Amino acid sequence: MKPPASTEKPDRGPSTAAPRVRADARRNLDALLEAAKAVFGTSGVDAPVREIAARAGVGVATVYRHFPQRTDLVAAVFRREVDACAAAAPALAREHEPFDALARWLHRYTSFIATKRGLAAALHSGDPAFEALPAYFQQHLEPALKSLLDAAARAGQVRLDIEPYELLHAVGRLSAATGEGGALHGRRMVDLLIDGLRYGALPPGLGPKGRTRAR
Repeated sequence: MKPPASTEKPDRGPSTAAPRVRADARRNLDALLEAAKAVFGTSGVDAPVREIAARAGVGVATVYRHFPQRTDLVAAVFRREVDACAAAAPALAREHEPFDALARWLHRYTSFIATKRGLAAALHSGDPAFEALPAYFQQHLEPALKSLLDAAARAGQVRLDIEPYELLHAVGRLSAATGEGGALHGRRMVDLLIDGLRYGALPPGLGPKGRTRAR
């Protein structure tokens, strides 16, 4: 007589389905945000959702599942770009000399400003959905820039009286240059500003820890 068949399912070990689903969802979200950034930059934030979905290679339903409101998508694109720009600061500091890292980051920030142009109208529309974004910008980008400024000042490569907010604002204004030359003219103005940061630099060792910045 055969023993009764077991009703228990064989132990196949930990399931990999959930992590794989999460990874796929993360890739879809990244592709969606990258596509939205590109579309917003060329067609504005009112571009059809189907255009964003097609560029990302996902269905329209996927867009609405992640971002039920268009404002949710606009805010997510902005935060993603701020995060990427802030994260570039320590990476550049590890790979380059202090002034070179600072200059490269400011050029990275200039590119961010160019991307932000497509979002500018929405971000300054007064919509409550965007009220927290200026603070998000300040809380992430000012510390990132300060770390690079302090390192360059300690190395005797930039002056001490540079406030991160003022520099971010100045680069933003110069990057927004229009008219003849457009972006190329703006880039040249930013390069001149970066070069001017060297004027009045103290010898190495007399940076932020050796002397406080002028106010």
